[in-house]
Amino acid sequence: MRAQDLFGDGLAADLPAAITIGIDIGSRQAKAALIGGGEVYTAITSSGVDSQDTADQLVGRLLRKAGLARKDLALVVGTGYGRIAIDYEEVPTLVVTEISCHAMGAHALNRGTKTIIDIGGQDAKAIRVDPDSGRVVEFVLNDKCAAGTGRFLERIAELLGYRLDELGEKSLLSQKKIDISSQCVVFAESEVISLKAKGERPEDIAAAIHHASARRVRNLVNRVGLDPELVFSGGVSNNLGMKRALEQLIGHPISTPNFDMVYAGAIGAAVIAQRHYQAGHA
Repeated sequence: MRAQDLFGDGLAADLPAAITIGIDIGSRQAKAALIGGGEVYTAITSSGVDSQDTADQLVGRLLRKAGLARKDLALVVGTGYGRIAIDYEEVPTLVVTEISCHAMGAHALNRGTKTIIDIGGQDAKAIRVDPDSGRVVEFVLNDKCAAGTGRFLERIAELLGYRLDELGEKSLLSQKKIDISSQCVVFAESEVISLKAKGERPEDIAAAIHHASARRVRNLVNRVGLDPELVFSGGVSNNLGMKRALEQLIGHPISTPNFDMVYAGAIGAAVIAQRHYQAGHA
């Protein structure tokens, strides 16, 4: 995709001619983005045991797509859970927190972003962003409990007999409101099993789970303060059931950028690499 189409004329024009890659190694998925020559390329795969090997696979795929070689890279920025394991001797490499990268990615993909809800495989975050620079103003992280995260939703999908990618859509078919009271993953799973035994419809249980999960995320947003415009990033951002539950509980619509927000961290890392390179060659 052309950088101009993705980022708009302003940001695209500000990017240097350098070729950079951002790699976001999450707990469940690994994403990468290459920016250079006025184009943006992306790649995604499951996160392997060896973060460097996973990063190598993604870099190789991006370079093949772009028709480039590793020697053409000006800078690589790694982020996410596996960022500290990423290193390339022949290419300058930096590590940046996923919070900064998601903020910059949301800023690049949806100019004017002020608040981000980021839900990944094992944690959830609420981030306030400076809409002019894409820098983090404040954030709150919930990494003590997996409720509402990708891994939790994956487990619930298994219990209900759904694929993970259909759980959110099935929840939209709910015709009955059910309350899930447990704030703990283990007890929430027990409630789901109990509701199934009582004959409750899977769609209604799925909707209840999304609503309960969204309540926890709303608490994070309340702590940083909602400042529209609001976007949703991370591996759970494509879950339509979670998006609707969040909008209902927060009382404000979530903006939908023209690009998959699963890549927000990787795009942000690549943009940060561009700016870092530019600062060093100004």
